[in-house]
Amino acid sequence: MTLDTEKTAEFRRSILDFYEREGRDFPWRHTVNPYEILVSEIMLQQTQTERVLPKYLAWLGRFPDVESLAAAPLADVLALWSGLGYNRRARFLHEAAKRLGSILKETSRFPDTPEALDALPGIGPYTARAVCTFAFNKPEVFIETNIRSVYIFFFFPDAAGREVKDTDLLYLIEQTLYRENPRLWYYALMDYGAALKKKVENPSRKSRHYTKQSRFEGSLRQARGAIIRCLVNSASGSALYDIAQKENIDPELLEKAACALAAEKIISADGQLYRIR
Repeated sequence: MTLDTEKTAEFRRSILDFYEREGRDFPWRHTVNPYEILVSEIMLQQTQTERVLPKYLAWLGRFPDVESLAAAPLADVLALWSGLGYNRRARFLHEAAKRLGSILKETSRFPDTPEALDALPGIGPYTARAVCTFAFNKPEVFIETNIRSVYIFFFFPDAAGREVKDTDLLYLIEQTLYRENPRLWYYALMDYGAALKKKVENPSRKSRHYTKQSRFEGSLRQARGAIIRCLVNSASGSALYDIAQKENIDPELLEKAACALAAEKIISADGQLYRIR
């Protein structure tokens, strides 16, 4: 789908006018510090902004820069992350900080290209481009759930379930990108998409990439979180049996979660006892 100049301008006006009236306010929108932007982007993955806000502020209070995060023990990092879920994100951020520390010592510059950022541990194409846009105001092309909803709502209103491909949306995102201020533009898109989901059925359901999050209770995510929560509070380590008793979680599920966490190098085993690596 190729848009003419008039339709592009009309679409931009709709998004930017909404943002001027109803844009949200978050602390990570008041900084262009790339480290602080990176922290916010990692935290916001698969997590609601309301849950991220207090954790973001606490995180920067404890780890205000790359160097302080890189120097911290993993157990301290995971302890502060507790409550956000998907603990591998904390480990990736910790490892990325270590790599960034080396880069900053060599060059005194934070990486500012998608390619350089994508090379860091746990930083994928979306996060790399988002950091480039929000920290350096570069006109990168990327998509996330709220942006996806906006473009499907405006340009694919008659699409059937799970029909729209991201490749089609990325082409539209590139055409309509407000290059004069991409940082502002993407904030506006995200806020429009967040508001849209409260007014109409989620447009992202029409996307081929739409997945409904599985139930938390009784899930592997719950077991992983329970293990991390217990281990960060135990200097001597804990056995899975004790964790199962304390958290009332199926021992077999804990065993699967422990194997996954060990494979990700988040925890290690010493006989029956597990500890944060």
